[in-house]
Amino acid sequence: MASSTSSVITLKINGEKHTLPVDHRTTLLDALRERLDLTGTKKGCDQGQCGACTVLLDGRRAVACLQLAVAAEGREITTIEGVADGERLHPVQQAFLDLDGFQCGYCTPGQICSAIGMIEEHAAGWPSAVTEDVRPEAGPPPLTADEIRERMSGNLCRCGAYVAIVEAVARAAETHPDEGHTTLAEGTKEAVA
Repeated sequence: MASSTSSVITLKINGEKHTLPVDHRTTLLDALRERLDLTGTKKGCDQGQCGACTVLLDGRRAVACLQLAVAAEGREITTIEGVADGERLHPVQQAFLDLDGFQCGYCTPGQICSAIGMIEEHAAGWPSAVTEDVRPEAGPPPLTADEIRERMSGNLCRCGAYVAIVEAVARAAETHPDEGHTTLAEGTKEAVA
């Protein structure tokens, strides 16, 4: 049944287990879209440069086109289909909807997954390339528009909805319901406008 170039794997996606045979060269993106019919994750460049296929692996951002499906076994995979809580949208989804953080919508699933991961990274105190004080004791830097732009720079929008995307991420970070998350620094609302 399984050859030396394929395996039967079990992927935990959005809280559900899916067992399927895959060629060892199958990307997580192709497994999601072609084998499991989870088409919310989009195939853009297929080279890890556009971010359209961003998913969360164990809560961290990952481009699914560069992740082998066999390497994702045993990890918690969250796609755009799994970020809402039933009928209640995730705060990032709601902010994108409220602030029109999309135009054609093709990049939106990757943008939303990336923003969820980015907000978590920021709350954990991870610095970015524009963070001025990177000392751990400094804590999370203010989540300014420049911080959001830098942290989301791996996700491209061909429609150019960046202003609304930054506003949506800022709003979602401000209203994130989980404990331990920081809110936007004073003046950030004006800076994203």
